[in-house]
Amino acid sequence: MGRGRERRRDQRRPVAFRTRSAQPTEEDSHVICPNCGFDNLPGSEECTSCLQDLTHLDRPAPHNRIERNITDEPVSVLRPVKPVSIRPTATVREAIQLLSEHNVGVLLVTNESGQLMGIISERDVLRRIVGVAEQYEEQPVSKFMTANPETISPRDKLVFALHKMDGGDYRHLPVVDAGHPVGIISVRDFLRYIRTLCREN
Repeated sequence: MGRGRERRRDQRRPVAFRTRSAQPTEEDSHVICPNCGFDNLPGSEECTSCLQDLTHLDRPAPHNRIERNITDEPVSVLRPVKPVSIRPTATVREAIQLLSEHNVGVLLVTNESGQLMGIISERDVLRRIVGVAEQYEEQPVSKFMTANPETISPRDKLVFALHKMDGGDYRHLPVVDAGHPVGIISVRDFLRYIRTLCREN
């Protein structure tokens, strides 16, 4: 979690990429809007037709195995750990106990149906609750959680997850499938994955 901005609402904009090759071709110069299909001029930061943001479309073509894996492999290869969940009506005291018992840095707040409602982290506790809120221990988690957190699908590419984590300064991302959290990934998971690739090379 980074600087109290662990999550932001997912805009769910259509996302696509264009690639850059060492020798640009006429096809490489096209910037096709993923929202409306309009063929924009090279270097366009927004679609001329629908004003869709295009700044996220540019990425280098992979040049080695590590870059290729990050570009092509899904989030599921990180083997997201099962998240620890808590109800929004639970107290901050209970949240702190869960964080300590499970030795995790984040809890997912879910409703009775198991749907994700929010997220609360150890950094939230340290920076936004302890020493800030009065008589916080018996107050509900829902008062301090970040609602509607940014999420990722197990089928999304690693590069997309990295883009979200880097752009939002997140240390963790909930992995959600069919509306329910099925795991959570962290910066540490990426480091372990890259280290494994380096050893194999």
